[in-house]
Amino acid sequence: MSLGRLFGIEIRLDFSVLIVFALVVYSLGAALFPRWHPAWSSGLTWGVALAAGILFFASLLAHELAHSVVAKLRGIPVPRITLFVFGGVSELEREPNTPATELLIAIVGPAMSALLGLIFTWLGAALAGTDFAHEVFLDPEGAMAHLGPGATLFLWLGPINFMLAFFNLIPGFPLDGGRVLRAILWGISGDLQSATLWASNMGRAFAWGLMGLGVLQALGGAFVQGVWLLLIGWFLNNAARNSYTQLLVQQAFDDLIVGNLMRTHFEVIGPDVTLEEFVNDFLLRSAQSAWPVVEEGKTVGLITFDDARDTQESERASQTVGDVMSPVDEHLSPELGGRDALRALAESETDPLPVMRGDHIVGLLHRGDIARWLALHQLNREI
Repeated sequence: MSLGRLFGIEIRLDFSVLIVFALVVYSLGAALFPRWHPAWSSGLTWGVALAAGILFFASLLAHELAHSVVAKLRGIPVPRITLFVFGGVSELEREPNTPATELLIAIVGPAMSALLGLIFTWLGAALAGTDFAHEVFLDPEGAMAHLGPGATLFLWLGPINFMLAFFNLIPGFPLDGGRVLRAILWGISGDLQSATLWASNMGRAFAWGLMGLGVLQALGGAFVQGVWLLLIGWFLNNAARNSYTQLLVQQAFDDLIVGNLMRTHFEVIGPDVTLEEFVNDFLLRSAQSAWPVVEEGKTVGLITFDDARDTQESERASQTVGDVMSPVDEHLSPELGGRDALRALAESETDPLPVMRGDHIVGLLHRGDIARWLALHQLNREI
């Protein structure tokens, strides 16, 4: 779900965020705030809990925006930020090209969280009054009970942002701390691949530690907290592994062009062929999934299984391929670099993408071709 654009960057919200948002608001409105403020009305309690949930995710967005804005200032395009169940991700179009850029982009996110922690804590302390710090040591429950809604809200948000900064600084890739570690190792060794491997292994070790702690908590009676730690650990383990694999893929694809990956053995069809003939003589007798439509040597369209399926069976004898084919709005050049081809496939809804030289089709590039190439080179077994 798109929320709009900030600094030229599209902000997206994955629907999994609603799960965490509901959990945060529920835990505050049903447990924490009633314990702090037993005299509050239910409306006030849930209102402050809702505001806390919104500001919490605004803090996550500010954290990711810090990464993205600095990346853009360093010349790295950032088309979008996506908030999801475990936080957020800034989708950089390419990796930083120097250790200094990597370090700067990585550190600015936790720095933003720490800054927000300071601001929220200062606001909460200012609203709580000068005697609050003394009272909270003498009588914590009594001191919290006398806080107003604003002070309560900010004194919860402040420590939460400090915790977010601390968690992200753990030196395990792909957390920000892992990226800081990778930048340092990269700067020392000059080898990005080796630095990424070490940082990824640190991330996986931390993830397995979290999962082990989650099992112990679940067995000890704290089932919900244990399962949550297991999920976070599982996510971080996969993210660490996939991040290293992604680097290997990007480096490998830097040496490839579309011409190395495309399929060159395929059939073409004319626009005057009826859909009935297309189904009986082409579609049902071939593993090919899309047929270029060629007229007088020029490619004029593309017809797929879906195009035929979406046509009424009774109309197939009277309609032609030219009536239902899709225009070739998207196509690739055979000289296009492998990494750009990956991006084009990821962003396109068309599969396969035609590969054109002028008006003539020279190949078809499927997403499955990328998967076969990766499986053949076993890059997913490097870690």
